[in-house]
Amino acid sequence: MTFALVWFIIKLNQHPIMKLLNSGNTKTRKGEKLGYITYGMHLAPEKLSGYNVCANASKGCARACLNTAGRGAMSNVQEARIAKTRLFFKDRQKFLDQLWKETEAGIKSALRKSMTPCFRLNLTSDLPWHLIKNAGETILQAFDSVQFYDYTPDPSRFSSFLAGELPLNYHLTFSRKEDNQNVCDLLMADGGNIAAVFRNALPSKWQGRKVVDGDETDLRFLDPTGVIVGLVEKGKAKKDDTGFVISA
Repeated sequence: MTFALVWFIIKLNQHPIMKLLNSGNTKTRKGEKLGYITYGMHLAPEKLSGYNVCANASKGCARACLNTAGRGAMSNVQEARIAKTRLFFKDRQKFLDQLWKETEAGIKSALRKSMTPCFRLNLTSDLPWHLIKNAGETILQAFDSVQFYDYTPDPSRFSSFLAGELPLNYHLTFSRKEDNQNVCDLLMADGGNIAAVFRNALPSKWQGRKVVDGDETDLRFLDPTGVIVGLVEKGKAKKDDTGFVISA
């Protein structure tokens, strides 16, 4: 066997080294004016990679997903997100070890800049990070002094959050879809914050609740309780006809 063939076989069986976290997109960077740096992770949404990372996706949210917004429209960015997602499923240990290292590095980098680090691991996915363990503990437990947050359409996970059953450093906002309004009503009654996408502009109130501007910053853990987090339609959502986007 030639050296070249051996090298090719080794490379074929290795997962590429890639960066898992980024320190902001257009929206998450808005939090920097308040002293926060958000480190987020983009995976390939729904089943784009061949693996489903959005178990509760509806037709409307799949169509309106911001996966292809901004730099996401570039083919190399899409390829990287697919590669990261496949790495998560094919070599979970390697993925988690790298995620732990990047999280620690992100914390140190933010503190050197006199900023507060926070993490949103589900920018374009909906994985249950409160259950995924590395060396016996979740990332929320391993880094319990820093804030993690996500949007989620998973009613079970969100109910656990409202009941105080999730780590205190993990904040969730529930995502309204065209097919879960009844669930939203129940969760709102329990005091949960609901994120909803509106056509053209935000109303001052919706469903009897105050609407706060969710596009002003991405720092959902700073929101008051019992509000609607309003988001104005963007990208593919402008063509939504499923009811995912609300015409208020």
